[in-house]
Amino acid sequence: MPKLLYASTSPYSSKVRMAAAYAGIVIDLVPVKTEDRPAELIGANPLGKIPVLVLDDGRSIHDSRAITQHLNRISKNALFPRNPDKRLEAEVLEALADGICDCALSMVYERRTRPDEMVYQPWLDRQWAKITAALDLLNANPPKLPKKITAGQMALRACLGYLSLRFAGKWEKGRGRLTRWAARFDEKFPELKSAIPG
Repeated sequence: MPKLLYASTSPYSSKVRMAAAYAGIVIDLVPVKTEDRPAELIGANPLGKIPVLVLDDGRSIHDSRAITQHLNRISKNALFPRNPDKRLEAEVLEALADGICDCALSMVYERRTRPDEMVYQPWLDRQWAKITAALDLLNANPPKLPKKITAGQMALRACLGYLSLRFAGKWEKGRGRLTRWAARFDEKFPELKSAIPG
């Protein structure tokens, strides 16, 4: 059985866990702490980043987008539409959600790894400006939630879950459509709720 090296708070891990569950692909979940640089993780991904999907033949797939593409191929397009325009839309949504998470994570690490007097506020402000611009765009036109969703919608739900974990009360204000979208996602796909960062 393929195994996923992951962390429960990681939005990228969250997206991949949702994608595997949604596509009906059984994977062994192996929690790891990246800061400990465990040998299993470094052996699978020299960057020491998660998630990493280790296949039965020993090959490793790292980067959450590479993993969702792999899961899509082996599930015969359960995660991305065959239609080129709709597929592109899903891929762009996934990239946007991941990009928001990249900015949010850089803010978390800026605060976590530096002494207070060395935290660079202009960097934090710049990252937050990127996040708010993307969230405002999504709030103005939230993605649809049809019966069959894509890795793009899963990436966005994982992203909003991560923002709620790390920036609770800060990202939601003025974005009622997006918070309602997240609640609707959870109602429609309760089987994916356990994968939301937490």
